[in-house]
Amino acid sequence: MKEDFLWGGATAANQCEGSCTAGGRGLANVDLLPAGKDRMAVMTGHKKMFAFDKDHDYPAKTAIEMYQYYKEDIRMFAQMGFKVYRMSIAWSRIFPGGDEESPNEEGLAYYEDVFRECRKYQIEPLVTITHFDCPMHLVKEYGGWRNRKMLTFYERLCRTLFTRYKEYVHYWITFNEINMILHAPFMAAGICFEEGEDEKQITYQAAHHELLASAIAVKLAKEINPENQIGCMLAAGQAYPYSCRPEDVWAGVEMDRKSYLFIDVQAYGAYPAYGLKMMEREGVKLRIEEGDLELLRDHTVDFISFSYYNSMCASADPDLNAKIKGNIFDSLENPYLPSSEWGWQIDPLGLRITLNVLYDRYRKPLFVSENGLGAVDVPDKNGYVEDDYRIDYMRAHIREMKKAVDEDGVDLMGYTSWGCIDLVSASSGEMRKRYGFIYVDKQDDGTGTLKRTPKKSFYWYQKVIESNGEIL
Repeated sequence: MKEDFLWGGATAANQCEGSCTAGGRGLANVDLLPAGKDRMAVMTGHKKMFAFDKDHDYPAKTAIEMYQYYKEDIRMFAQMGFKVYRMSIAWSRIFPGGDEESPNEEGLAYYEDVFRECRKYQIEPLVTITHFDCPMHLVKEYGGWRNRKMLTFYERLCRTLFTRYKEYVHYWITFNEINMILHAPFMAAGICFEEGEDEKQITYQAAHHELLASAIAVKLAKEINPENQIGCMLAAGQAYPYSCRPEDVWAGVEMDRKSYLFIDVQAYGAYPAYGLKMMEREGVKLRIEEGDLELLRDHTVDFISFSYYNSMCASADPDLNAKIKGNIFDSLENPYLPSSEWGWQIDPLGLRITLNVLYDRYRKPLFVSENGLGAVDVPDKNGYVEDDYRIDYMRAHIREMKKAVDEDGVDLMGYTSWGCIDLVSASSGEMRKRYGFIYVDKQDDGTGTLKRTPKKSFYWYQKVIESNGEIL
């Protein structure tokens, strides 16, 4: 790996900060994702939940209280040797309702303290502007990202961030996993559907607004500080054909295109022909206003970041597809791969394949901004976890990532493992689905001391970083 390779870890504000009303923070869509059976219905915009109720638990309300513990947590990241810490801004800490003219100084000061703490240890912040966060006032009043007025509010947020943190942050990501809007519209974009609405029309129009917002962010970032590097992000994972039948190969191509569509726009500055035809077939007619296409064309991203947890599998056989188990991303089970406790298939070589496909496609620097293993950890009486299964998973993935760089020539900026400290799972809302190198004493029922304890993987990753990936 190159000498300036950025090793580190990643979190999201809504999954770790907690303190959801502290410091003048407003309520956000992600606060209202309940644990349990209704979570998916809320995430997808098919069950309206605009306020807390007594019948559900809301894990993001307290999460792991990183809002209170950030100095201890960043100190532990520094002990591991982090070069970079990927984190996100809670929009409603800066603009509690989202549409205010002036920002909340208490929220701005909080993140400035976080960035100062990172800089104290020579840790470079990589900041996601919107990691699924949308102030609930914007959801209730404007309908979230379905409304073009969101461009004004997002631009104000970006101008505030880029100006206030000019000396602290030089790496930015506009939207986390922008393709997630197709799979979980409320979580990703604050969209709830009414009965009888054209869900595809609404979703693709909202995505168009996010793409315009991303271009606005790129434009602003460069104007305020030309040294800013600004990237996009997708939830990635190569789609394999279930067999070598041409129909299955084509099903894989179509599955991949749904993942790449929005990144194609952010990287190339225009909608690809296949995307326009796909929307045409599905009856989607984007409302494109004067200046939109020029904005997209002139303000493309500097780098492509992505999450990778597993590859996917596609078939044209309707009988096979009928057996797909429900998840955020629908995929057939690959018979050649083992699975995690949550059914996510483990495919280290798939990371190398995905890196090569993305680099061949975009010819821009890449960044692995999420990768990790969610597992049930059993600590000893001191809170220590011997998580050899996590070490094995990460060793195998980093080895394939190194091959993509050293043997295939992929230009890779950095690697941030997901959930470098235990936090609330986005997909399931559980604490027991742990990803971290640091065990947090917090259970699904809300009990626990919040004590932080390094796991075995903490010391393993410390050696990986110290050796720049040579000691695995």
